[in-house]
Amino acid sequence: MAKKQWSILCLGFLLVLFTGCKQEKRTKPEQVPNPTSTINYASGFTVTRMEEFTVVEVTAAWPGADNFKYALVPKDKLPSITFLQGEYDAIVGTPVERVVLTSTTHIEPLKQLGELQSVVGFPNTDYISTPEARKLVKNGHITDLGMNELLNTEMVLELNPELIIGFSINDENKAYDIIKRAGIPVVYNGDWVEQSPLGKAEWIKFFAPFFQKEKLGDNIFSQIETSYKQAAALAKKAKSKPTVLTGGLYKDVWYIAGGNSWMAQFLKDANADYLWADTPETGSIGLSLESVLEKGQDADFWFNPSSQTSYEELDEANTHHHQFSAFRNKKVYSNSIDKGETGGLIFYETAPQRPDIVLKDFIKILHPELVPEHQLQFIKPLK
Repeated sequence: MAKKQWSILCLGFLLVLFTGCKQEKRTKPEQVPNPTSTINYASGFTVTRMEEFTVVEVTAAWPGADNFKYALVPKDKLPSITFLQGEYDAIVGTPVERVVLTSTTHIEPLKQLGELQSVVGFPNTDYISTPEARKLVKNGHITDLGMNELLNTEMVLELNPELIIGFSINDENKAYDIIKRAGIPVVYNGDWVEQSPLGKAEWIKFFAPFFQKEKLGDNIFSQIETSYKQAAALAKKAKSKPTVLTGGLYKDVWYIAGGNSWMAQFLKDANADYLWADTPETGSIGLSLESVLEKGQDADFWFNPSSQTSYEELDEANTHHHQFSAFRNKKVYSNSIDKGETGGLIFYETAPQRPDIVLKDFIKILHPELVPEHQLQFIKPLK
């Protein structure tokens, strides 16, 4: 009798053991990493394809931010996969069909991927300039959700998006906290932190997996990369290297582009002699008018003088501008000339995803003989 009971007990133990193993395999299948998108320039994110889902990790959502890890799971597999609590910062079903964007830099990648119709909400839609997106705003397809820092959470919840792609400068956005508690995934995007032209453009590979369009994203970026490299190689053939000044005055402080900034990299690749190229800053540098005059008074070209878009405006802003050779010789160019129909700056919405065109603009201005057929699109002369 005892022997029989012992046999039953052993059998029961084995059944529990094997059943437990089977359950563990169903809820948390063993995954083997298999990178799908090679990230060569962007430093703020990675994309890794697992056996049944994709992992997107954002390592620089803002300067000093913690890492955020997101699991992108095909919708038909969502019911069969269970993750440990806290294992991922968000679980997103793909392909996403209803998304809220929070920065104009998110517009162009979705346009390139053919996914603008997926956008259902945006904070302050007046900032949107892309014609295709403006049509969606006008017909009510894209809802205005207030301001990014004060996102109208009630309207967001009413829209019931499958995803919020969030822009933030820190982790203190209360609107995002409310949205996450309501069960809507918030995924941070850090394209604005990238400093290299191709690094910014490579963020299309961040967006692509949410729509199951990784191959398309890779192909789009590959074409941009090739175009950019060809332009940079062409610029090296220039026989001259013009000196360049950047930025302008804002409340008595002149902000120039740091030597390791996005703008400085364009100037380097365009074969320009940027006068502050040896500075270590990746953002802007605040200087006095006197120090800028001392170093940049005789610069051949002057790019992006604050918000002024005409020589008359530049003259009215400060009469000292006359002391710069570039002003007197009408060699001042700005990225703020072209605006959307509601006042948004086209450059900041579209240029990050088309660095090849931006570089060709600089080459056209600095070395016009190298690209005689190119028409300026983003950087244009003051009126």
